[in-house]
Amino acid sequence: QVQLVESGGGLVQPGGSLRLSCAVFGRIYDGDVMGWYRQAPGEQRELVAQITSVGSTNYAGSVKGRFTVTIDNTRTTVALQMNSLKPEDTAVYYCNRRLWSGVKYWGQGTQVTVSS
Repeated sequence: QVQLVESGGGLVQPGGSLRLSCAVFGRIYDGDVMGWYRQAPGEQRELVAQITSVGSTNYAGSVKGRFTVTIDNTRTTVALQMNSLKPEDTAVYYCNRRLWSGVKYWGQGTQVTVSS
């Protein structure tokens, strides 16, 4: 069953911005941890940003200061605002939901390409 659906990917020039969104089935529960991961061709999937239901955040060093992850007030969507994009940010970006129980769900991914 579909639990997460990402949107907002696309092609942008270096220095540009994109905003990714992740629609969550139901709502984000108190114990959930939401995350954004990315995977470039031939590379391992890596954590980009994560946020708890109460707003605590963590970012990969490579994106800190450029990316911001948020949960909306309805707790049904998670956004990743990406600014000052670089070619090395090019990857498929995946939304992840980890329940308090440890169960994990993944979205289908959305392509982000940063190129001039």
